[in-house]
Parts: sequence; C-alpha cells; structure tokens
Amino acid sequence: MNAIRVSLLIGLMGLFGSCASHLDQLPTVESTSESVYTSVENYKAVLAKLYASYAIGGNEKGDGNPDMASPTAAYGYLRSYFNLQEIPTDELVYSWAGGDNLVDIQYMRWGASDTWVSAMYYRLYYTIAICNELLRNATDDRIGRFAEAEQQEIRVFAAEARFLRALAYSHAMDLFGHVPFVTENDQVGAFFPPRITRGELFDYIESELKTIETILPEPFQNEYGRASRAAAWTLLAKNYLNAQVYTGIERNADCIEYCNKVIGSGFSLEADYRKLFNADNDRRTQNEIIFPIQSDAARTTTWGGMTYLVNAPILGSMHAPDYGVVSGWQSFRTLREFVALFPDATGEVDRRGAFWTDGQTLDVEDPSSTSQGYTIIKYTNLYDDGSYMTDDGLVNTDFPLFRLADVLLMYAEATVRGGAGGNTTTALGYVNQLRERAYGNTSGNIGASALTLDFLLAERGRELFWECVRRTDLIRFGRFTGGDYLWQWKGGTVSGTATDARFDLYPIPVTDLAANPNLIQHVGY
Repeated sequence: MNAIRVSLLIGLMGLFGSCASHLDQLPTVESTSESVYTSVENYKAVLAKLYASYAIGGNEKGDGNPDMASPTAAYGYLRSYFNLQEIPTDELVYSWAGGDNLVDIQYMRWGASDTWVSAMYYRLYYTIAICNELLRNATDDRIGRFAEAEQQEIRVFAAEARFLRALAYSHAMDLFGHVPFVTENDQVGAFFPPRITRGELFDYIESELKTIETILPEPFQNEYGRASRAAAWTLLAKNYLNAQVYTGIERNADCIEYCNKVIGSGFSLEADYRKLFNADNDRRTQNEIIFPIQSDAARTTTWGGMTYLVNAPILGSMHAPDYGVVSGWQSFRTLREFVALFPDATGEVDRRGAFWTDGQTLDVEDPSSTSQGYTIIKYTNLYDDGSYMTDDGLVNTDFPLFRLADVLLMYAEATVRGGAGGNTTTALGYVNQLRERAYGNTSGNIGASALTLDFLLAERGRELFWECVRRTDLIRFGRFTGGDYLWQWKGGTVSGTATDARFDLYPIPVTDLAANPNLIQHVGY
C-alpha cells in the first residue's frame, strides 16, 4: 500500500473528538505515506480509518466510493461478519436470501466461490493490510523525528493498531482456520503470503495481545470507541475459551484469569438491557460496553453495519418510527428453536425475549415469507428519551462487540468446564445478576445444580443473540454441524437435517487459492 487516501485519514479525525460517534468522510485525494505520516494528528487520522474499517464499506454516503470492488464486500465488515455468524444458526432466518445470495449461507451448504464468504475474507485482509501500513510507519526509526511525548502517543496508536489487527486475525482464525499471514515486516507489493496454521495463529495473537496490554491505556482512560487494556483482555478471554477448538488444548484457566481482569477493572452491568442497544448506547462506557463498533447517521453512512441490524428485523405490522427509522426492511425473523429458549414469547417474564408475533406464525414453512417466523428487536435508533434522528434510515446506534455480560458468562462457562481458579458460587452469582436484570426480580434465579453447560449455551443465546457469537458458541458446544442439534432449515430442510463437519470452517475463497500457491483448501471443499 504505497499510496493512501488522505480522505480516509484527515476526513476521519473527528472519530476521537468526543463521546459522539464521528466518522467524517471527504472526497478522495491520493498521497504517499511520506507526505501523510508527518504529524501526530495525521497518525491519529490513519488510526481512525483502522477503526472505521469495521464500521463502513466506503468513503461516501451509503458506502459510495467503496474500499473494495465486490458488491458484498462494499457492505462492510460488520454486515459480512453478522451474516456468517448468525444466518446459518438457530437465531435467524433471512427473507431475501435468494436476492442477496444468502441461500447457501442460510442452509449451511456454501462453497469456496460463495460471495459472502469471499466478502468476509477480503474485508479481514483489508483491515489487516491498513493496520500493517500504520505499523510500518510507527517504528522507532520512523518516529524518531518527533518529540518524546509525541513518540509515546504514536506508540499507543501502534498498540491500538496491533489490537485491531489481532481482532481481525482472531476472526480469521475462527471463521477460516489456516489462513495467509502478513505483518508489517513483510514487503509491500507482489509476494505470496505464507500459510499459518490455526494453532500458530492462536499463539501469535496471544503474544501480540500480551505484548500490548501494558501499552494500551487503562480501562476508561482512552477516548470512547478506542481500545483499552480491557478490550485486549476480553479478546484474550474469548480466544482462551475457544482454544480447544482452535488448538486442541483447553485454556479455561487462562480464560478465567482474563475474565477476572475485566471484571475487576470497574465495569458494571447496565440496569436496563434495552439501553445497551439504542442510539444512546455510547453513554454506557462504564456500564457494560467494553469495546464498540461506532455508528453515526450523519457520518458512518453505510447500508451495512448498524443500519442493517436496526432496519432488517422491522416487518409486517410493525411501525418503523417506533424504532427510530423511516421503514423496515422485512429481512430478519427468528426460528421456533430460538423462541423456545425463552419462558414465553411476550417478554413479560424474561424481558430479553419480547417477540413480535402479530401477523406472524411461529413455524417457518417458507423462508422467503415475511409473515412466517416471529421477529424480535435487538437494536433501535431511539435515544433514551424516545426521540430519534435518522437520515434515510441510517442510525446512531453503536455495535457492542465486547460487553461485560459476555465476560460474566465466559467466566461461568470456563468454571463449569473445570478451569482452575474458577469458583462455582461466584459463577452462579454472575449468571443470576444477568437473570435478575432480565426478569426484573429474583424469580428467574437458578441454583447450583442448574448451572450446566446446556444451560449456559441457552443463556448465551438469550443474553447475546444477534451479537455475532452464536456460530462460534454452537461450534464450541459441538452443536453447529452434525445432527445432535437440529433447527428449522438447518441443512436446507424444513425440519432440519445433519450437516457435514466441514462447515465448522468457511473455505478459503477460490480466487485466493488460485493466486497464492502457499494456501491449501480445507478438507471437504
């Protein structure tokens, strides 16, 4: 990447200006690295683009002037990630699968030429590439011309870039397994990146996160939307919880250790579950949200990201302004197996499970019928006072990629799995804190005998649905592929059918296999 877009740098400097989500976008101007990395402000602007790469797919309104040529990749990282993590699970059925090329994702029968698989893969490596570019320009030699205080500030920026790269590589490890590996130490230009195994990548990510955890600011000491040590700790805990899948070796004790770091750092549960997912959720900086992907109706102008997640579930007789937007997309519905996780469908018992049933059937006999399958609203564009501001349906709601509730449930699961250092009484207390918030009282509390792995998988579904964790959770519990757990339309049949274990990983896209002789396709593809 010898040339970088100044608009992606200077135009995004508002990102870190306040607690509002500012991601300004200006017309594109080409410039070289030599002319851009000349001030701390410009380094910060480059860093803003790294964060923005998770939120937006282009540089003009509605993903115009896209980062990537593919129509699906132009929808951005978050939309691609959500589709691969949620649509093939028991939490979601998609109305327009045919028109959006999501039939094979919905039915768990994708191949190496799938457009959404490729979109996610190349979004990952786009983010990795721009992180590498900042890091090439943040070496001691490159920043030696700055004053010492400025050098220290740039070193923090570099630690954040390493975190963002580790996050993208963690998603690559989870989704694709053995993948190409490129860092800032590799040459710029045409070369064939080597293949790194899943286990080797796990070790690399672990090393990176442990190296930067003391360079990143303490929790609550960075600007809103930027990574602190708590974000690195949370990512480590997530990877440790899934280490058996990634490496064949369980790391539950390490998961507990890093969960304890997050839990002990001052975060607290937000009292109102719904406020975690509304347009004012940027105010929950000490109430639960550890690391967000930011959204702003005036600046993060994407038809992917949170615009997608707010608009897509609104259908039928629902009134879109009640959720802070101008119209519903009638795209997302849920499946009966997900509804069955809750004590009832009204939300009167467990507030997290308030399904929209008016005009909807529970069973989905035809996935394309928008009247089949209940829907549920996770995200809204409403402010705390019920007002809203939108531009063509664009939203101001941030995506809570990491939050305390997940950490509490990870601690509980790692403890139940036998991780050293975990305490069952403490784990039970954490779970019951979440259930007291959901029920509004202690009527939903469980006893120690009910704290089982099956319960925790269900509770993660209730608490974390549509937060891009379900596929990973089901794989960790051995329920994603195979026939031990079936849901409607799993494998492409109305009652669900067993699927092949190869679908626990997405394939390397055929385009990259053809371009890079170092890569090997996964077995079965």
